[in-house]
Amino acid sequence: MSSVEVARLLPEHWGTVARIYAEGMATGNATFETDVPQWEAWDAAHLDDHRLVALSDGQVVGWTALSPVSERCVYAGVAEESVYVASEARGRGIGQALLEELIRGSEHAGIWTIQTGVFPENEASLRLHERVGFRTVGVRQRLGQRDGVWRDVVFLERRSTLI
Repeated sequence: MSSVEVARLLPEHWGTVARIYAEGMATGNATFETDVPQWEAWDAAHLDDHRLVALSDGQVVGWTALSPVSERCVYAGVAEESVYVASEARGRGIGQALLEELIRGSEHAGIWTIQTGVFPENEASLRLHERVGFRTVGVRQRLGQRDGVWRDVVFLERRSTLI
Protein backbone atom coordinates (compact mmCIF):
# COMPACT_ATOMS: atom_id res chain seq x y z
CA MET A 1 0.00 0.00 0.00
CA SER A 2 1.39 3.38 -0.98
CA SER A 3 1.35 6.24 1.50
CA VAL A 4 -1.49 8.74 1.47
CA GLU A 5 -1.12 12.49 1.83
CA VAL A 6 -4.04 14.67 2.86
CA ALA A 7 -3.98 18.08 1.17
CA ARG A 8 -6.21 21.04 0.44
CA LEU A 9 -8.75 20.43 -2.34
CA LEU A 10 -7.90 22.77 -5.20
CA PRO A 11 -9.90 23.64 -8.34
CA GLU A 12 -7.50 21.56 -10.44
CA HIS A 13 -8.54 18.46 -8.45
CA TRP A 14 -12.18 18.90 -9.48
CA GLY A 15 -12.14 16.50 -12.45
CA THR A 16 -11.09 13.56 -10.27
CA VAL A 17 -13.17 14.71 -7.29
CA ALA A 18 -16.23 14.83 -9.58
CA ARG A 19 -15.46 11.32 -10.89
CA ILE A 20 -15.22 9.95 -7.34
CA TYR A 21 -18.45 11.74 -6.43
CA ALA A 22 -20.15 10.17 -9.48
CA GLU A 23 -18.90 6.72 -8.41
CA GLY A 24 -20.51 7.21 -5.03
CA MET A 25 -23.75 8.38 -6.62
CA ALA A 26 -23.79 5.33 -8.89
CA THR A 27 -23.90 3.00 -5.87
CA GLY A 28 -27.32 4.39 -4.98
CA ASN A 29 -26.28 4.38 -1.30
CA ALA A 30 -24.18 7.51 -0.96
CA THR A 31 -26.48 10.48 -1.59
CA PHE A 32 -29.86 11.63 -2.77
CA GLU A 33 -28.06 13.54 -5.52
CA THR A 34 -28.04 11.99 -8.98
CA ASP A 35 -25.95 14.52 -10.92
CA VAL A 36 -22.53 15.94 -10.16
CA PRO A 37 -22.71 19.73 -10.08
CA GLN A 38 -20.42 21.99 -12.02
CA TRP A 39 -17.37 23.25 -10.10
CA GLU A 40 -18.85 26.72 -9.60
CA ALA A 41 -21.99 25.40 -7.86
CA TRP A 42 -20.03 22.93 -5.72
CA ASP A 43 -17.47 25.60 -4.82
CA ALA A 44 -20.17 28.05 -3.73
CA ALA A 45 -21.86 25.45 -1.49
CA HIS A 46 -18.78 24.35 0.50
CA LEU A 47 -16.63 26.09 3.10
CA ASP A 48 -13.40 27.18 1.46
CA ASP A 49 -11.11 26.29 4.37
CA HIS A 50 -12.58 22.83 4.92
CA ARG A 51 -12.07 20.85 1.71
CA LEU A 52 -9.50 18.10 1.53
CA VAL A 53 -8.27 15.45 -0.87
CA ALA A 54 -6.34 12.26 -0.23
CA LEU A 55 -3.43 11.80 -2.63
CA SER A 56 -1.82 8.44 -3.30
CA ASP A 57 1.21 8.58 -5.58
CA GLY A 58 0.07 12.09 -6.50
CA GLN A 59 -3.41 10.95 -7.59
CA VAL A 60 -6.64 11.99 -5.88
CA VAL A 61 -8.23 8.90 -4.29
CA GLY A 62 -10.74 10.56 -1.96
CA TRP A 63 -12.17 13.83 -0.76
CA THR A 64 -14.08 15.41 2.10
CA ALA A 65 -15.65 18.82 2.60
CA LEU A 66 -17.84 20.82 4.94
CA SER A 67 -20.85 22.92 4.02
CA PRO A 68 -22.72 25.32 6.26
CA VAL A 69 -26.01 24.07 7.70
CA SER A 70 -27.54 27.54 7.98
CA GLU A 71 -26.76 31.20 7.37
CA ARG A 72 -28.06 32.08 10.86
CA CYS A 73 -25.18 33.23 13.08
CA VAL A 74 -26.15 30.84 15.90
CA TYR A 75 -25.19 27.94 13.59
CA ALA A 76 -21.76 29.34 12.66
CA GLY A 77 -20.09 26.46 14.53
CA VAL A 78 -22.16 23.72 12.89
CA ALA A 79 -21.31 22.20 9.52
CA GLU A 80 -22.36 19.25 7.39
CA GLU A 81 -19.73 16.81 6.17
CA SER A 82 -19.36 14.73 3.02
CA VAL A 83 -16.66 12.12 2.40
CA TYR A 84 -16.06 9.96 -0.68
CA VAL A 85 -13.32 7.46 -1.52
CA ALA A 86 -12.55 6.11 -4.99
CA SER A 87 -13.75 2.54 -5.47
CA GLU A 88 -10.23 1.24 -6.10
CA ALA A 89 -8.96 2.83 -2.87
CA ARG A 90 -11.63 1.76 -0.39
CA GLY A 91 -10.69 -0.25 2.69
CA ARG A 92 -7.26 1.39 3.07
CA GLY A 93 -8.06 3.93 5.81
CA ILE A 94 -8.33 6.85 3.40
CA GLY A 95 -11.77 7.94 4.61
CA GLN A 96 -10.55 7.89 8.20
CA ALA A 97 -7.43 9.92 7.36
CA LEU A 98 -9.56 12.50 5.55
CA LEU A 99 -12.11 12.81 8.36
CA GLU A 100 -9.49 13.00 11.11
CA GLU A 101 -7.78 15.91 9.31
CA LEU A 102 -11.14 17.57 8.58
CA ILE A 103 -12.04 17.34 12.28
CA ARG A 104 -8.69 18.84 13.33
CA GLY A 105 -9.10 21.76 10.96
CA SER A 106 -12.72 22.35 11.84
CA GLU A 107 -12.01 22.43 15.58
CA HIS A 108 -9.16 24.87 15.00
CA ALA A 109 -11.67 27.10 13.16
CA GLY A 110 -14.24 26.98 15.99
CA ILE A 111 -16.65 24.44 14.52
CA TRP A 112 -18.13 22.54 17.46
CA THR A 113 -20.54 20.21 15.64
CA ILE A 114 -20.17 18.28 12.41
CA GLN A 115 -23.26 16.49 11.20
CA THR A 116 -23.97 14.12 8.35
CA GLY A 117 -26.65 11.83 7.01
CA VAL A 118 -25.93 8.28 5.84
CA PHE A 119 -28.25 5.75 4.26
CA PRO A 120 -28.55 2.77 6.65
CA GLU A 121 -27.48 0.43 3.84
CA ASN A 122 -24.09 2.18 3.69
CA GLU A 123 -22.66 0.17 6.57
CA ALA A 124 -19.02 1.00 5.74
CA SER A 125 -19.73 4.72 6.02
CA LEU A 126 -21.57 4.26 9.30
CA ARG A 127 -18.61 2.32 10.76
CA LEU A 128 -16.17 4.96 9.48
CA HIS A 129 -18.08 7.77 11.13
CA GLU A 130 -18.32 5.87 14.41
CA ARG A 131 -14.52 5.30 14.35
CA VAL A 132 -13.86 9.04 14.23
CA GLY A 133 -16.28 9.92 17.01
CA PHE A 134 -19.68 10.43 15.38
CA ARG A 135 -22.75 9.19 17.21
CA THR A 136 -26.15 8.31 15.85
CA VAL A 137 -28.71 10.94 16.78
CA GLY A 138 -31.59 9.10 15.14
CA VAL A 139 -33.07 7.77 11.94
CA ARG A 140 -35.01 10.14 9.73
CA GLN A 141 -37.55 7.78 8.21
CA ARG A 142 -38.60 8.18 4.59
CA LEU A 143 -36.71 11.47 4.39
CA GLY A 144 -36.63 11.60 0.61
CA GLN A 145 -36.79 9.61 -2.57
CA ARG A 146 -33.91 8.32 -4.60
CA ASP A 147 -34.87 6.78 -7.94
CA GLY A 148 -38.52 6.71 -6.85
CA VAL A 149 -37.82 4.82 -3.61
CA TRP A 150 -38.33 6.40 -0.19
CA ARG A 151 -35.09 6.24 1.81
CA ASP A 152 -34.32 6.47 5.50
CA VAL A 153 -31.28 8.47 6.61
CA VAL A 154 -29.23 7.85 9.75
CA PHE A 155 -28.48 11.27 11.22
CA LEU A 156 -25.05 11.44 12.89
CA GLU A 157 -23.12 14.15 14.66
CA ARG A 158 -19.71 14.67 16.14
CA ARG A 159 -19.38 17.16 18.95
CA SER A 160 -15.96 18.65 19.53
CA THR A 161 -14.28 17.69 22.77
CA LEU A 162 -12.12 20.82 22.53
CA ILE A 163 -14.72 23.56 22.01
